[in-house]
Amino acid sequence: MSDDMSGFSKKSKIEKDEYYTSPDGYIVFTEKYLLKRGYCCKNSCKHCPYGFDRTVGRFKKH
Repeated sequence: MSDDMSGFSKKSKIEKDEYYTSPDGYIVFTEKYLLKRGYCCKNSCKHCPYGFDRTVGRFKKH
């Protein structure tokens, strides 16, 4: 697999501090990338800055 993850973004090239690869080989987006993307995908991302709770299907109150 290529180190260039820009194919995942429609906007611009993804910077090195916007993702990392897990020990299992998955691409994990950081909070910085998710904020740059500008919306919540409602998939309960590990670093989700929007607070979506998939178990109840809504956003957590801060």
